[in-house]
Amino acid sequence: MTPAKYVIGVDFGTLSGRALVVRVTDGHEMASAEHEYRHGVISEVLPDHPEIRLPADYALQVPADYIDVLRFAVPDAVAKAGIDPGDIVGLGTDFTACTMVAATGDGTPVCQLEQFADRPHAYAKLWRHHAAQPQADRINALAAARGEAWLPRYGGLISSEWEFAKGLQILEEDPEVYAAIDRWVEGADWIVWQLTGRYVRNISTAGYKAIRQDGRYPSRKFLAELNPDFAGFVEDKIEQPIGRLGEAAGTLTAQAAAWTGLPEGIAVAVGNIDAHVTVAAADAAEPGRLIAIMGTSTCHVMNGKFLREVPGMCGVVEGGITDGLWGYEAGQSGVGDIFAWFTKNCVPQEHEREAAQRGMTLHEHLSDLAAAQAVGEHGLIALDWHSGNRSVLVDHHLSGIMVGQTLHTTCVDQYRALLEATAFGTRMIVETFQRSGVPVEELVVAGGLIKNPLLMQIYADVTGLPLSCVTSTQAPALGAAIHAAAAAGAYRNVPTASGRMGGRRKSAFTPISDNVVRYNALYADYVELHDWFGRKNPLMRRLRILRGQAGLRETVGSAQ
Repeated sequence: MTPAKYVIGVDFGTLSGRALVVRVTDGHEMASAEHEYRHGVISEVLPDHPEIRLPADYALQVPADYIDVLRFAVPDAVAKAGIDPGDIVGLGTDFTACTMVAATGDGTPVCQLEQFADRPHAYAKLWRHHAAQPQADRINALAAARGEAWLPRYGGLISSEWEFAKGLQILEEDPEVYAAIDRWVEGADWIVWQLTGRYVRNISTAGYKAIRQDGRYPSRKFLAELNPDFAGFVEDKIEQPIGRLGEAAGTLTAQAAAWTGLPEGIAVAVGNIDAHVTVAAADAAEPGRLIAIMGTSTCHVMNGKFLREVPGMCGVVEGGITDGLWGYEAGQSGVGDIFAWFTKNCVPQEHEREAAQRGMTLHEHLSDLAAAQAVGEHGLIALDWHSGNRSVLVDHHLSGIMVGQTLHTTCVDQYRALLEATAFGTRMIVETFQRSGVPVEELVVAGGLIKNPLLMQIYADVTGLPLSCVTSTQAPALGAAIHAAAAAGAYRNVPTASGRMGGRRKSAFTPISDNVVRYNALYADYVELHDWFGRKNPLMRRLRILRGQAGLRETVGSAQ
């Protein structure tokens, strides 16, 4: 009997990396292992430099933590699977985006150079680094004034999370670090570079995060108008050969084989975005299926047959999700993060004791109590902008709010209102797609929040769509493994591999008609609040400015 063949998918998340061993023939998940980043998310002080306090909205990482995932999680997963490493034929990876690594010409992170260890801008900038909003605002204003043809493909607004805004921030705030950067690399491509010794840019992050449309980046003239010293950013820092999704970027080097315990020379797939590979895990590449990958944040992705310009979207890229289709992306900057913040800061201890007595997590306990409420019973409307708004306003200086609180409002009321707020945010995205000629017929959910049945039912009721659930609990890692199977030649392309290795539970939750009617009324109120604070009233931005000024004074005071 011919031995079974396997592939590895490695999912690099916000706080940790996960490795998954998958059987090629049917997508059976053999075993997985997780490794937490030693430095986590750096948002207050630099590692080994507690005197260097970071300003508001910083989110940095140490790239060496990503290598540790290869050294620990991959061998651990293979050992748990009990398979012969010689039967592994391919490796695929996915990464948070836009997470940027400042590197020298050989791929060395600039933060590893002794002279830059105490410089914040030398460290990797995590996707949720939002401190480049002023630069993003200038990019947007200039692009609109010049009538740049690429701007409508990003909904009319470029995010502070993306490559150009973050790069411009470094130039203007630490020119020495900027000069030391030879390669401004997406984490998705940097990790593949470390695995193969070849730096290949993937078409997905190049299109969605680096404003590459129709084979071109923004012009040198446009960049010079932003800042004369930024004119050469494309050719000097980011331009590189482009790899299509599902292709092999190269093969595993001897060094990477030593890290992982995998055979040298196996295929390594072109890098990819964590949310985008989930389409393959769900076997949902067909147009009309909106995939929501719900975790600390939510990324919404879907394919379409035709190019449409959708206001406030993160982008539309040809081949950006599945080769041969137009890939659309939107998102919410805070979802699970909002729920975690609330349980950490706003829940009386009595609920923690009750949850422990019932053998539940605090989230399960609060959701169970909230499920007993009728729609609208709490009398609240919340905005889900605690981490800013990614779609459709694309403004990370916005913040959360809750309207309708009284002396009778409970923490359970507020918890349910926050669950609903995130569902309203998703409906705003769905309706924006539909108004722009991109039909949405099914909502497909993946990620850790899929375990909350109340939340899933709320999403079905609020959107009025049938809600399907991805069957894998490790959807991004499975999606990365599916791309590895295609790169290794086990299948002719990613959709074919997805049909055999991925899957979803269709219509796991369906809208309840009475709830739909009630939520339609509440959603109208949400829209009114959304447009007032998001488009008309600058109060939230003024408060952010005050917070930033206070933080700057604190930093200066501590330095003295």
